[in-house]
Amino acid sequence: MPDRIPLLIDTDPGVDDAWALLMAFASPAHRLLGLTVTAGNVGLDHTVRNALKLCEVAGVELPVFPGCPVPLVHPAGDAAYVHGRDGFGDTGYLPPARPAEAEHAALAMIRLSRAHPGLLLVCLGPLTNLALALRLDPGLPARIGRLVVMGGAVTGQGNTSVSAEFNIGFDPEAAHVVFEAFESFDLVDWEAVLRHGLPHDEVERWFAEGGPKAAFYAAISRRTREWSEDRRGQLWHCADGLAMLAALEPEAVTGWARRPVAVETGGRLARGATIVDWGNRSGRPARARILEGVDPARFHHWLRLALA
Repeated sequence: MPDRIPLLIDTDPGVDDAWALLMAFASPAHRLLGLTVTAGNVGLDHTVRNALKLCEVAGVELPVFPGCPVPLVHPAGDAAYVHGRDGFGDTGYLPPARPAEAEHAALAMIRLSRAHPGLLLVCLGPLTNLALALRLDPGLPARIGRLVVMGGAVTGQGNTSVSAEFNIGFDPEAAHVVFEAFESFDLVDWEAVLRHGLPHDEVERWFAEGGPKAAFYAAISRRTREWSEDRRGQLWHCADGLAMLAALEPEAVTGWARRPVAVETGGRLARGATIVDWGNRSGRPARARILEGVDPARFHHWLRLALA
């Protein structure tokens, strides 16, 4: 069997993060090095605890590294109104038995990239940890084999504001640092997520057919699914799961568009917007590969595999 691909995930669990993490736990082709955790969907204390609890439920022994509790520059609101105050649906789960690591997430990123050059880095939350790591070690991108980012709204159809997607809108300065530092990165944006919705009744059937992981996930996601059905209708959207599919099985992607992308860090109306130069007018380097679509059958396969 070929050597497994070293994988590091930066995350802010969060319900959709949890399903994406379960996908990564199930991949036989990847060797997960750890989870670096940031604030985002909810505060850092909750996201770290949720990461530890998910590892415990899945029976996975992984180091969990706490990172940045706030954005780089400006404060930002969380998404507790979607995910619950604790980020996992306020189910009152028993606390995880294992503590987090003492090492900061940004330092862990730097150390692990030196120990495993060429690793796959998947960022599912705000990019604060990675931006801090880049300021501490500007040579970091040369040691990353591939960077996959869940974030952005490439034609300005945001989910946090009119034009901004949550992860980028939470810390636009961090996203700007990251997008300018990497010569190439893969971007899975909110508008791609909307094109790959999951019927609520089908998701319910997957939960019923699964085991303990499926039962835990069904419980922590119930509030979010109810919120989604009320606001968005018959389809639920697993943003981080789509990004994880693109990371774990690139062959499942049906198209990429390579374009220059910038982040609006000011502006009265468009702070946090991802500005894509679709016409290649700016002369800026086309660093972003923007996901256009995936094979729905492969997406559903991985989501179900994660719950098995």
